This record gives sequence, C-alpha cells and structure tokens, in this order.
Amino acid sequence: MTHYRRIYTPGATWFFTVNSAKRRNNRLLVENIDVLRTVFYDVKNKHPFRIEAAVIMPDHLHCLWTLPPGDANYSMRWGQIKGRFSSHIDTGESISKSRKKRRERGLWQRRFWTHLITDQDDFNRHVDYIHWNPVKHGWVCQVADWPHSSFFKFVKMGVYPMTWGIRVSLILMRVSNPNDAPPGIGTSYVAHLIAF
Repeated sequence: MTHYRRIYTPGATWFFTVNSAKRRNNRLLVENIDVLRTVFYDVKNKHPFRIEAAVIMPDHLHCLWTLPPGDANYSMRWGQIKGRFSSHIDTGESISKSRKKRRERGLWQRRFWTHLITDQDDFNRHVDYIHWNPVKHGWVCQVADWPHSSFFKFVKMGVYPMTWGIRVSLILMRVSNPNDAPPGIGTSYVAHLIAF
C-alpha cells in the first residue's frame, strides 16, 4: 500500500484542491451547494478552522484554511466533509471494486492536494487563484459572475474592486483596407483587446 507523506504544521494556513471522482460533465458540487455548505458548517462547529477563501466549482473545490493553534489535523476534517456530503447524496454512481471492498462511495477522489502557505505573497497568490478559477475553467467571463466563492467577501473588505478578474482576449482582425490600419501598424492585421 502506498503511504503518502504530508506535512502537518499546527495553526498553519493551507491551500487545498479537492476533486470529485468524476471530473467530466459533473455538476455535483454546485447542484448540491446547500448540502456542501451545511456540511462545512457542521464540521467547522465540531472541529474549528477558519476559511480564508474558497471557490466551489462543479467538479472540484479550492480552499484556504487556517487551523487553530496546536491543531494540524486537516485530513480528519476533509474526511468528515467528504463522508458527510456523500451521505446526503443518492447512491448510483459508478464504484470501483476497490471502493466496494472498502465500502466507499465513488463521489470524491481519495486524495487531495495541499500546499502550506509560507508568507503573505503566497497567501495573496492563492486567494487570487481561487477567485480566478471559474474564469480559468471557462464557466464565466468575469469573477463577479460566479456565485460560489468568497470573492464578494473580499470585495466588501476592499481587497478587490467588483470588476477584478475579467477575461481579456487578444483578437487579430484582418483589415480589408491597409490604409484603415492604425498609424505605426506595418501589416494589414490589427490587434484588439476585448473584455468579455
């Protein structure tokens, strides 16, 4: 059996990526967002931690958590979140033989990805990554259009303007008449930045 090595630093702040077992055409998490919120709330009440930032995507989620001083057990918390969420979802998903043998559901990937936040710049980069994720994956064209994240909390705190995180695309357009090209453009192509 493979043994994964994890760092456990009491009271630290962690970035997590947690994936559903089925990644394609799966909207499980956003279709059951109220269940997921309730489960997070229940686990936080029994085993406190602070959610610094979060985004819930259709098939995965990203979170920044800070654990209490003297406590490093994020694995137990994720186990409880996954287990409690799964217990509220109807059965019927595809389950592998190894999962059946262990009496596991097939909703979540067994593992999750962690990163220990090292300083304020690291924290800021991960907060930005979390909030940009719905745009990155093409679900929306601007961060403010995705309802399942902590982005609005950060807007209220003055960290971001509401217009932060708009996808900008560079489009090359052929100009039919080279004389219509802007001054200084030596070709018959013009670049346009378009904000969606």
